[in-house]
Amino acid sequence: MKDKSKCKIMSPNIPQKLDEFKFFNDIVKNEDNYYEKIIEDCTIEEQNAEYVAFKQIVFKNVTFKQVNFKIADFTDVRFENCDLSNVNFSESIIHKTEIINCKLVGINLTESSIQNVMIDNSNCSYASFMFSQLKHVMFKDCSMVNSNFQDSNFYKVNFSHCNLQRSEMFGTKLRGIDFSTCDIEGIGVRIDDLKGAIVSPMQAVSLSRLIGVIVN
Repeated sequence: MKDKSKCKIMSPNIPQKLDEFKFFNDIVKNEDNYYEKIIEDCTIEEQNAEYVAFKQIVFKNVTFKQVNFKIADFTDVRFENCDLSNVNFSESIIHKTEIINCKLVGINLTESSIQNVMIDNSNCSYASFMFSQLKHVMFKDCSMVNSNFQDSNFYKVNFSHCNLQRSEMFGTKLRGIDFSTCDIEGIGVRIDDLKGAIVSPMQAVSLSRLIGVIVN
């Protein structure tokens, strides 16, 4: 049987050998560029800059605290075991990026362009993807409770075994989106948004409340 959860994602192009870079006492300025680095086992905190570019970068065991990288460019990047809770990456480009076993609670990705991205085994509760463009994106084994995708644009977006309880998807067209392996209890959608979405029989019964149908 064909696995409907599979989504073809372009992997990040990251060289095997990377220069080690420490963020200690480094002040990030507008339009700074970082290339071919591994940044690991550190805390990046109290940084506020726009138009920063991170390309061919690995972040490993990094904690972000009070970080505002608005309108940033993350291309060919991998985040491993990182804590990005409450960071502001709004209006950013996230392209050919892997986010593995990370904490993204409350991350702000509003109005971002997110393409060829894999988010695996991560906590994305309260994350905001509002007004964003998501193309070739895979969420796998993620907690996404109370996440917000309001008025976003999906193209080949997949959710596999995710907890989407109380997620907001008002104004986002869900045609072709497969929720059948996910928990979507209390999801916020309009009837028109759901047209063409793929759900399990039990989910269909639960969603029938949107049209006022009572199933005995």
